[in-house]
Amino acid sequence: MNILILGSGGREHTLAWKLKQSPKLEKLFVAPGNAGTAEIATNIPIGVNDFNTIKKTVLEEDIHMVIVGPEDPLVNGIHDFFLKDDDLAHIPIIGPQKSAAELEGSKEFAKKFMMRHDIPTAAYDSFKADTLQKGFAFLESLNPPFVLKADGLAAGKGVVILNDLQEAKNELESMLVDAKFGEASATVVIEEFLSGIELSVFVLTDGKGYKVLPTAKDYKRIGEGDTGLNTGGMGAISPVPFADFELMDKIHRRIIKPTIDGLKKDNLPYKGFIFIGLIKVGNDPKVIEYNVRMGDPETEVVVPRIKNDMVSLFEAVANQTLDSVELEIDERTAATVMLVSGGYPGAYEKGKTITGFKEIDDSLVFHAGTTNKEGKTVTDGGRVMAITSFGKDFKEALGTSYKNIGKIKFEGMNYRKDIGFDL
Repeated sequence: MNILILGSGGREHTLAWKLKQSPKLEKLFVAPGNAGTAEIATNIPIGVNDFNTIKKTVLEEDIHMVIVGPEDPLVNGIHDFFLKDDDLAHIPIIGPQKSAAELEGSKEFAKKFMMRHDIPTAAYDSFKADTLQKGFAFLESLNPPFVLKADGLAAGKGVVILNDLQEAKNELESMLVDAKFGEASATVVIEEFLSGIELSVFVLTDGKGYKVLPTAKDYKRIGEGDTGLNTGGMGAISPVPFADFELMDKIHRRIIKPTIDGLKKDNLPYKGFIFIGLIKVGNDPKVIEYNVRMGDPETEVVVPRIKNDMVSLFEAVANQTLDSVELEIDERTAATVMLVSGGYPGAYEKGKTITGFKEIDDSLVFHAGTTNKEGKTVTDGGRVMAITSFGKDFKEALGTSYKNIGKIKFEGMNYRKDIGFDL
């Protein structure tokens, strides 16, 4: 089977690494890919939203399946593009159709979905520029901190949490009136703040049945102790130590099953991953957000723990036979630490030579923002590499990752030394 993965980050390298282990795989392509995927697959320099060029490649390379890594092409309707094209309609896409991808494409859509299907989440309301004064009044009715979310996709930067009421009002005006996040903040969702500890649950569904994948917890802030600016993610651990049987039972009954049932009831066609961002408030789980793909760096700890043949798993999604699959999970803990460019998530320089990563054999090295230039591997993004290790618990796994990070060097390299500090 010839497979195309769309994307260029650590998530896509991890999926490529896992698919490469399948005897069913013939040729693997990644578009656009990175220096890590170049070692195990054929990189094709195509943008993930360039649907016409993707079509050309799929036909030229005789691709039998497309796995969509990032959210953008899903929200933009790549699945529908394939279904409507006579040349492509028979090729399975792993990722939901456009109507279902709105779960991530619009915070307001997701909130209405949760309310409709009695899925526990934070109280909220949504506002546009012409209802700014009502937004101010709603903020006045809440206790701080105040949570403001741009409705659309804002590359992970559209969520702002503020303690001061006047600052929150100024931010709301900046988002709605000054279009701080462009089209993404034409509507803003304001939520009550939930206090607790976060975790993520991942589900793979074929539109009928589903499998619950390992839990994970990621660390979004740039600074130690969860301080500083939000990033795409600085590290992750799987499984989550506090996700015991009782909590998982509640998550399954109150959140996962109603989500899958809700997709069917609302006729939202879904074949792919559902990422459910949760917060445990007291002993009760609530949904913070849905994503319509795997997370990054959560993929780097969840996928290595799946023992099943990944091609067979995706075939079951395509054929809607997922219910007949027995999921096998590695009992060990996996932990990953992200190496990032100096200055990230602010301004940073690219093109820094990376050394030492090829000398590592007891950790998995997943490339994110890397490329090959003049025979060297160089930095090409804010998040550069994820170093994943296994252990009997998260401390042992992290110990191995940190030991191996000592071998890797590039100018300005930064990483968090306290992943798992709150566990």
